[in-house]
Amino acid sequence: MYEAIMVGLVMAIAWTLEKMGGTCMVMRPLVVAPLVGLVLGDLATGLVVGASLELVFMGAMQIGAAVPPDVIVGAGLGTAFAIISGKGTETALALALPISILAQSIKVALFIVRSWFMDFAMKLAADANVRGMHALNFGGLMLQSGMYFLVGFVAVLLGAPAVTSFVEAIPPVIMSGLTLAGGMIPAVGFALLLQPMMNGRNFIYFLLGFVLFAYLKLPIMAITIIGVGVAFIVAYENGSAGTQTAAVDEGDDLFDE
Repeated sequence: MYEAIMVGLVMAIAWTLEKMGGTCMVMRPLVVAPLVGLVLGDLATGLVVGASLELVFMGAMQIGAAVPPDVIVGAGLGTAFAIISGKGTETALALALPISILAQSIKVALFIVRSWFMDFAMKLAADANVRGMHALNFGGLMLQSGMYFLVGFVAVLLGAPAVTSFVEAIPPVIMSGLTLAGGMIPAVGFALLLQPMMNGRNFIYFLLGFVLFAYLKLPIMAITIIGVGVAFIVAYENGSAGTQTAAVDEGDDLFDE
């Protein structure tokens, strides 16, 4: 019971701090896993599992309307089961992704429920009820934090064998579909984010990045460094052009006088 309560609290608090702290990255496996290890009395395993799962979930970030596999549930329960079972990192890696994909479905269902609050929020905004909007927003946050606590509490209380049996009972076709969807969702999120930026002027930069990755086989870090360099060049050229234009305009004004 103690272990279930502590794991649920760590997951709920991580989500709450993440949203109230302005995306401070406390929900990442690198933070959640060591905290779970700390409350379960095995910080060393928590650190190892957190570093391993951070590599697995590095691209799992919620962008736009896309909902990736849930990193809090995957890291929290993966670490808890690894410590409780005594089987180490292998257990965490085996269970983290399926569990996080199932939690992703729960989160989507919760988002659907929270969308029902929109009409009420619009009414509060129309009435300029700021206090009511704060309460509604905080209530939605607590609702989702409660979901994390219940998922962590119930899963640890039932134990790793029960969760493993539940995951294994899912038909392979459904699990394959969930895994495929989980892999595609980050790409869809990036596409939604980039869609309003895609125009004739910016297309050449996307084409350049594609060529560097697909044909020159450069790693992501190298492409990122090149992109930062190109951004500095473009910003410098635009700044220089603006300064020269302002100087010419000022000279014209003096000449007119």
